[in-house]
Amino acid sequence: MESHNLTLRDVPNEERPRERMMQVGAQALSNAELLAILLRTGTYQESAVHLAQRMLSHSGGLRSLVDMSLEQLTEIKGIGSAKGLQIQASIELGRRLARSVLNDTVMVRSPKDVADLMMEELRYLQKEHFVCLFLNTKNHVVGQETLSMGSLNAAIVHPREVFRAAIKRSSASIICVHNHPSGDPTPSSEDIQLTQRLVEAGEIIGIDVLDHIVIGDQAFISLKEQGLM
Repeated sequence: MESHNLTLRDVPNEERPRERMMQVGAQALSNAELLAILLRTGTYQESAVHLAQRMLSHSGGLRSLVDMSLEQLTEIKGIGSAKGLQIQASIELGRRLARSVLNDTVMVRSPKDVADLMMEELRYLQKEHFVCLFLNTKNHVVGQETLSMGSLNAAIVHPREVFRAAIKRSSASIICVHNHPSGDPTPSSEDIQLTQRLVEAGEIIGIDVLDHIVIGDQAFISLKEQGLM
């Protein structure tokens, strides 16, 4: 029962992450300490910090924790639906914060601008996500949409879905972006073939495909820069 859980007041000062955060700031805290603040309480046998450490060990680290379902989270001893939902809510807020720059008028001048915009949103995902950025005539990003979530090594995208979404937003051009869960952004032959199909379809429809960016772990590759489109 909740009344039997250890709260952060019940543990030694050195294991109280809220107090440490007030003293030294959030940047100085470990992943387990930040997670413990979200959990608020531990279990009858362990503090919130120890529970957080066990969660990270069980999941394989922060990156894997990001992609866990509620069912997977609640399989961890000491994590009920309330704690699981708290964690998922905080992860979703982080994702929305990463996307919130779109609310400012973002102008794409280079592949790096795209990578800066999308890196934190895509680099941790364990499946391939294919995203389109929609641009106006001044290369301002006017929207984005995830059009496919594939397996660990492939994302299946059809040109009609891509350009249906682009036409709906009256886009002058698009930039395609997808992640490689392996962390290696080297384009596959399928990536190159898909890009060529999209370029050809765009020429017929009158919507330019400006680039296709592959996101890895703190690295990216532009197919345009590589001469692959």
